[in-house]
Amino acid sequence: MSFVLSWLNVGFGGVSGGRLTWADAAISSHSMSERFPQLEGLSRDDLVGLIEDSAKNWLAHDGLWFQAVEGAHGLEAAIKADAEAWRGFTAIEAKRIMGRHGIAANGGIPALVKALSLRLYAFLNKQDTIELSESRVVFRMLDCRVQSARKRRGLPDFPCKPVGLVEYEWFAKTIDPRIETRCICCPPDTHPDNVWCEWEFALKDQ
Repeated sequence: MSFVLSWLNVGFGGVSGGRLTWADAAISSHSMSERFPQLEGLSRDDLVGLIEDSAKNWLAHDGLWFQAVEGAHGLEAAIKADAEAWRGFTAIEAKRIMGRHGIAANGGIPALVKALSLRLYAFLNKQDTIELSESRVVFRMLDCRVQSARKRRGLPDFPCKPVGLVEYEWFAKTIDPRIETRCICCPPDTHPDNVWCEWEFALKDQ
């Protein structure tokens, strides 16, 4: 039995109910070995690095796709197309996170907070949540890989708010349709030096 493959399957929601037995581990390891033989023998650090690289590759493709549309049709058209792409992707990502990690539908703010911590962005950016209660939370992006890279090159903030409004609203509503989203700040808005964007999520009628 491979400990690494057992950890990968269990640690990312491979065993239902969240309780692991030795029989579960043996079956999980065998199944994972058959599906992903290239992971055999990798350490936990290797697997975490693989997740991080996959997130970086996803973000790189997103950026290259955007630049290609911008080059062909201009910035306004690229932002519009990007927003529509995110409308679909953010719901897909939320549903997969819910299924993988056993997050029940209509789980309110606690479910949303957990799901936000498991997005691809969470493996690239520094984020946190504040003012957390059962009916409300404020989510902050403290370090954004894209915006920080632009800042290092002396470029202005990328105006991502139109896309963020779609992205965060549809992610939250996929987790729980009762959740409403409000942008506190996001470029091109002015923002604190230590926060790139900030979003409030609240349950309706709370």
